[in-house]
Amino acid sequence: MSMNKLPHNKRVQILAMLCEGSSMRSISRVADVSINTVSKLLVEAGEAALAIHDETVRNVKASRVQCDEIWSFCYAKDKNVPAAKDAPEGAGDVWTWTAIDADTKLIVSYFVGDRSGQSAIALMDDLRARLSNRVQLTTDGHKAYLEAVEGAFGADVDYAQLVKLYGNVGGGKSAEVRYSPAECTGIRKVAIEGNPDVKHVSTSYVERQNLTMRMSMRRFTRLTNGFSKKLDNHIHALALYFVFYNFTRIHKTLRMSPAMAAGITDRLWSLDDVIAKIDELAPAPKPRGPYKKTNQRDG
Repeated sequence: MSMNKLPHNKRVQILAMLCEGSSMRSISRVADVSINTVSKLLVEAGEAALAIHDETVRNVKASRVQCDEIWSFCYAKDKNVPAAKDAPEGAGDVWTWTAIDADTKLIVSYFVGDRSGQSAIALMDDLRARLSNRVQLTTDGHKAYLEAVEGAFGADVDYAQLVKLYGNVGGGKSAEVRYSPAECTGIRKVAIEGNPDVKHVSTSYVERQNLTMRMSMRRFTRLTNGFSKKLDNHIHALALYFVFYNFTRIHKTLRMSPAMAAGITDRLWSLDDVIAKIDELAPAPKPRGPYKKTNQRDG
């Protein structure tokens, strides 16, 4: 079934299942389309979602922004890539960096990359470009943030780090130890720049958002085979998820979408808006002229 022939309601069904975290193979079975059709629509929707976010999430008025990075992997975990057969480019650990407005719950900025200083710089530069005013910023204690925030904001930010202290989870390699995060035994709030209000130095909203990502997207579930096999698919799925989260879902406590709460739209969007953007970005069909014989012999 080609994309041109795919009915509107079928596209909505496939996108809804992608947003709800279904695997591409299960979507292919339920929607009765080929896996290539699902894959192609994911790419198109991902590109549309990247454009929607880039164009719409601008001049954001925020007061408290929290940043964090969440781990997943593509094709194989870093330590297994050298031995992996036919590992594609982009295989290995993948980190998604997010910046959320604590009041409106809007994902203001995100970046998919590694956990290096370059990725931190990319996130902070993008965040700075989308904000319309000075904010209070909280990150975790990852050192890469220090240079990135300084480079993007200079002194025009009230910035603090929330440094978590972890206890020893015991010596043995029991299942409980291997599959559970270390116990957080305390936190330190460290003012880095400006005059951050200590009681608002927190990463709890962005961490809760990361949990939502883990629960919503099959690609982020730990200890399964639902992980991404291609980095491009991973990025497109994330882009679609962030538009779905920002624009089309009513946040329970806000009773509106984060984008409405942030004042960047005045209505609740639907997946029809994503499909409209896909169609807007689609290349125009080539004109079909009269058939010409190009293989005529002289004489």
